[in-house]
Parts: sequence; C-alpha cells; structure tokens
Amino acid sequence: MESNSTKTNAGKERKVKGKVEIDIQRCKGCELCTTACKEQVLRLSDTINIKGYRYVIANNDLCTGCVNCALVCPDAVITVYRTQPKKKPVDITPTDIREQIRTLIVPSK
Repeated sequence: MESNSTKTNAGKERKVKGKVEIDIQRCKGCELCTTACKEQVLRLSDTINIKGYRYVIANNDLCTGCVNCALVCPDAVITVYRTQPKKKPVDITPTDIREQIRTLIVPSK
C-alpha cells in the first residue's frame, strides 16, 4: 500500500511553470535553496565547480517558478524565470450576431 507522502510531483499539472538558472561557478553548495524548494527541484551535483564546491543543479521539469530558492541564496547565483501557459481565445459573441458576421464575410451564392 502506497502512502500519500510518497507521491511524486512529476504528474501534477502546474498553471505557472518555472525555469531555474544557476551560476554554477559562483555557487558554494550551501544547500539553503534545496531546503527552501518545496517541489524538490534542486539538488547537489556529483561534480565540483572551479572553486572546489559541489554546486546545485535543477530539474526544471518540476519547477513552479515560486522563486523561494533565489530569495534564500546568499550569493545571488540563482535566477528564476516564469512562463505562463497560453490561453485559448474564447468567443463570447452572441450566436445571432456571429451568424450575421459570417454572412457578411462569406456571402451566399
């Protein structure tokens, strides 16, 4: 039996999506951002940067763009971009007027 706490965030549909960019050469791997991220997007890498620190990497497929990671970063090496999904246009024209417009645009033969 699987408990609710073991569900992954991968299947959750998000209205706002985010993209995290990290300056890995300046990151000191303090992990403040990993604890601030509720979606568990960030983790430490297996390799080190030029300063000898394990830097943070992001799984942008899970990011919601909440910017918590950027707010807690003491070195300001994290930038978060938000993207909104495109909305489909909704035609709110009444049907009788819509028909009149169609006959004006495409006259009958």
